[in-house]
Amino acid sequence: MIESWFIYDPGAPLLFNSSLFLGLFLAFYFIYIFIHKYGNLRTAYVLIFSLFFYYKVGEMYFILLIVSAIINYYLSLCQSKTESPAGRKIFITLSVLVNLGILAYYKYTNFAIENINAAANTNIPLQSIILPIGISFYVFQAISYSIDVYRREIEPARNLLDFSFYLCYFPQLVAGPIVRAKSFIPQMYQKLCLSKEDMGMAIFLILVGLVKKAVISDYISVNFVDRVFDSPGSYTSLENLLATYGYSIQIYCDFSGYSDMAIGLALLMGFRIPINFRTPYKSASVTEFWRRWHISLSSWLRDYLYISLGGNRKGKLRTYANLLLVMLIGGLWHGASWKFVAWGGLHGLALAVERFLNRFIKLPESIFIRIIGVILTFHFVSFCWIFFRAKDFGTAMELIGKIALVNFQVDQWLLVLSAYKNVLIVLLAGFIMHFLPDRFVQWLQRGFIQANIIVKAVIIGLVFWLVQAIASSDVQPFIYFQF
Repeated sequence: MIESWFIYDPGAPLLFNSSLFLGLFLAFYFIYIFIHKYGNLRTAYVLIFSLFFYYKVGEMYFILLIVSAIINYYLSLCQSKTESPAGRKIFITLSVLVNLGILAYYKYTNFAIENINAAANTNIPLQSIILPIGISFYVFQAISYSIDVYRREIEPARNLLDFSFYLCYFPQLVAGPIVRAKSFIPQMYQKLCLSKEDMGMAIFLILVGLVKKAVISDYISVNFVDRVFDSPGSYTSLENLLATYGYSIQIYCDFSGYSDMAIGLALLMGFRIPINFRTPYKSASVTEFWRRWHISLSSWLRDYLYISLGGNRKGKLRTYANLLLVMLIGGLWHGASWKFVAWGGLHGLALAVERFLNRFIKLPESIFIRIIGVILTFHFVSFCWIFFRAKDFGTAMELIGKIALVNFQVDQWLLVLSAYKNVLIVLLAGFIMHFLPDRFVQWLQRGFIQANIIVKAVIIGLVFWLVQAIASSDVQPFIYFQF
């Protein structure tokens, strides 16, 4: 039994919302408390646990992570020591190509083969390649480090151990946020401290993330969304529409829940990693949505791709083209499928259209106008999620076709609503949780932080009871693990 805790199980990867992770982390944290003041020892200890964590999530691919750390560290070190501009360009080019090559091989090889076979009527066999969990995240993180060193915005990490700690740090290793070296590595060299406020905020974030993931996201997914998206034709138009709304809140609660837990776990260890979501469905435009959704990725695409392509400095037409291209690449980053490209392309077109219209139309600022903008933006984003979630284009179009047939029939609506009463209650709870006023959420945070230990213990107990009572029987993987 105990041996299974330390051996990879493909049917039960180590997840933040599992009881096994809770037990392992508490054991890890108990030792961490006593050694966190000793820099190199702390770094080595956390790195070993991080590699163990990745082994429990993705089996032997932790070796690829180690190889990636070694290659990126030494290429960036050589680059920083090279005075010749041409030499530095060679090293940064080599670094980017190596990282993209690793990502392309594991993520896009079979995608390329499928398209070649379709276009050239060939029969090239697909390769037996398993996508390493979280590879898109740590590859982008490594690229940002190399580019920042090239731009002289940061000094290289002092040694391979420190860089490996940065790249492999387990809270954000497999699903972000994508942490920038210039904000994280300096923390490694500072005295770490954990105030009462930090401890309270960390626990609050972990609890909120746990509720989002294990209660709301998983329940909606298992009991409703997955069934409809797997076979849209077997369900009514209203059920397809509700499933689309359901997936919108499911993916938000799943991904932001992971980010909340990652930020909370890091804070417990004295490290601060950036917020990744700011209630994105409150956005009144697609542009605002991408300032609130997956912030670490959208800012990465802006700083390392959009600006490198010329940003908005090359004229209006080039700006629109850059926006579209960046979002197409962002879509492809999410998965090796044309449906992800379509998802990214729709967002890119929306960003370009908004940029174009803003040149000629200046809407007055009012609550009414903002509410209309929020409603329209939410429905556009939800429509795009159909392509993101559906298994293929055919399924997506079938679901869209079913939704187009929605009509108001009181008897049918009441029948559907009564059949999914529990699901709709959880769905509504998710939306209420998302649309709570920021001031109210801050009040809840302050209340939890300032509460005494007994009150905190009761709240923690209630959350764990809620998770056990409502969560699905099987622990569900995070959606973004597949990226």
